[in-house]
Amino acid sequence: MRSLRPVAAAIAVLAIILSACTASSATTAPSVAASVTPSVAASPAPSTAASAAPTAAPSSAAVPLPSGSTAFDGKLVICSDIPYPPQEFFDANGNPIGSDIEIGQEIAKRLGLTPVIQNSVFDTIIAAVVAGKCDIVISAQNITSARIKQVDMIPYYQAGQSFVVAAGNPANIKVQNDLCGKKIAAETGTTEVDYLQGTGDYKGQGLSAACQKANLPAINVKSFGKDSDALLALQSSQVDAYFADSPVAGYYTVQHPDLFALSGLTLGIALEGISVAQDHTALRDVVQQALVAMINDGTYLGILKKYGDDPGAITAAVAMTLNKTQ
Repeated sequence: MRSLRPVAAAIAVLAIILSACTASSATTAPSVAASVTPSVAASPAPSTAASAAPTAAPSSAAVPLPSGSTAFDGKLVICSDIPYPPQEFFDANGNPIGSDIEIGQEIAKRLGLTPVIQNSVFDTIIAAVVAGKCDIVISAQNITSARIKQVDMIPYYQAGQSFVVAAGNPANIKVQNDLCGKKIAAETGTTEVDYLQGTGDYKGQGLSAACQKANLPAINVKSFGKDSDALLALQSSQVDAYFADSPVAGYYTVQHPDLFALSGLTLGIALEGISVAQDHTALRDVVQQALVAMINDGTYLGILKKYGDDPGAITAAVAMTLNKTQ
């Protein structure tokens, strides 16, 4: 399990994140909730998206942008499912930040475009980029065979998957079989749900099926439309564990050790990709060129280090590939 350094000025971030959750009225109010509500709201219309940075001038490392490459004149509209810290979350003023956000902003800068962050629902985020509601997706998406049938994906990061439990680990989850019969929360549309249920790229090798093969009770999978609601379910004792990418799992436990802990069970390493519609090959190619240039000049690693995400850095050689699942 990789540890994460605390993000500067992030002590209150989880409170802000949880205050923005869309939990039902039946959900217990989070004990760390604050009255601050982020100003960036999920919306399918790019015209209402919050700009994450002022108009960007081309940098000295600018990549030539073919005419008509983006759907929005002078802008690079980036779909991202917020919150999923430290890769994408809100600051104290409700502005989107995180390593994914800054990578997207830097790519836009190098293309001479204004970055615009479009907060999106993860389960429909690929449909959004295919339909032209944004130009690219940067949202901690694992590259899977199902996804690359719909979009092209440029590798930009890699991460494992970990389980967060309540402080003290009352459910006693330490090894894989300890998941059997437990209620496990994850975000709808993620590879975590696929891994639990044995769907998508995990068909025939799901964690719940493994329990049943061992004559143990199946896992009770609880999926939520927003990742923050899955975490909230753990905090309010509705589930026994929350399943997410390791950087995110580590972030929450570092920021709130009084509420959360890592179970110690981490599974696999997967590449994450920037998604681009398959008919936008010119845009895909210049985004990839910009990313590779960022890796080569150190900007990429600097962004990751800022958020404690540098253990998941990839090489330029990997970024130069396309639709690479591992």
